[in-house]
Amino acid sequence: MNVKMMSWAVLGLIVLLITASPVLASTDTDKAPSGSTVAFYGTAVGAGLGAAFTIVGAGYGFGRIGASALESMARQPETAGQIQTAMLIIAALLEGATFFSLAICILLVVL
Repeated sequence: MNVKMMSWAVLGLIVLLITASPVLASTDTDKAPSGSTVAFYGTAVGAGLGAAFTIVGAGYGFGRIGASALESMARQPETAGQIQTAMLIIAALLEGATFFSLAICILLVVL
């Protein structure tokens, strides 16, 4: 096993341990002052990481779509209209998937 694979395995284990909400659950309410809503929950950390990965992935996807479309238009300027239409459709599909993922992350925190 190489070092890169081992570091990914360790990172995955850390994320798994942080986001395991049953492990971090506490029934002792004496530690927090009454009326306090600030607490550390694994689901909130997991939802935050999920939202961060979603935004990073969407940014990478939009960058790839734009770069490929501009490169294609530079090679064949006569097909620029068709390429632009296809680029907008793909970007809309990517944005829809991004919003769905972010909604799931928000629902994790709320529920």
